[in-house]
Amino acid sequence: MTGEFSVCQFFTNGMYEYVRRYVSAEEAITAFRHYTDNVATKLGFVDRVIVTDGGDCTNIEWRRDKGFTYDGVHWAPSPRSEYHPEQSRP
Repeated sequence: MTGEFSVCQFFTNGMYEYVRRYVSAEEAITAFRHYTDNVATKLGFVDRVIVTDGGDCTNIEWRRDKGFTYDGVHWAPSPRSEYHPEQSRP
């Protein structure tokens, strides 16, 4: 049986890549955690990572400049977002 979730990462050059397709929720979240905290993300090559369900609805999203959200309105900071309280501002 296949899962209902997919994980996609979006690069700063406008390209995107599905890194998981039709996997379980557990596998999707494990991949989401990896792709929001890997070398490409730390170097600034990745702008956004999302998890979508079988209905193509975004369930969780990470944006480099904002952090994490589940609804697109409320954002939780991440270590690589400019809004994170532990990061110094220029």
